[in-house]
Amino acid sequence: MKKSATKTAVPKKTATKKAAAKKVAKKSATTKSESPSRLIDARVTELGDWRGKTLSHVRTLIKQADPEVVEEWKWRGVPVWSDNGLICTGETYKSVVKLTFLKGASLKDPSRLFNSSLEGGTRRAIDLHEGDEIDEDAFKTLIRAAVALNKTSAR
Repeated sequence: MKKSATKTAVPKKTATKKAAAKKVAKKSATTKSESPSRLIDARVTELGDWRGKTLSHVRTLIKQADPEVVEEWKWRGVPVWSDNGLICTGETYKSVVKLTFLKGASLKDPSRLFNSSLEGGTRRAIDLHEGDEIDEDAFKTLIRAAVALNKTSAR
């Protein structure tokens, strides 16, 4: 009679968790060695569609409005722009590029760029869909206002 080797089956959930942990560890190692600007460049390229073009365009406008802006990469893959505090995030979803201003409720928006997260007491967002155009001057004014608010809050 042959003795069969005893194998312990790894439950699917455990195997999946281990694989996910390895993937996160690998991604973390990669992101720690790469600059946030390069990671944002990679995201724009990876998207390769209207969302990448839109993200790239608003990124350019942010840099024009605030040449001192610092680009960051947070929350496992969200571009963030800061100057004396967070200005906004640039999240990409299947049907929208969402620019969330963390202190948006405190900003004047006479051009009514904010069109999302309007019910919150702190944040406001601009949702850009395929084909949408943004008022560049109004957007730059909003960026400058967010920076000014950060500077007064930092004191």
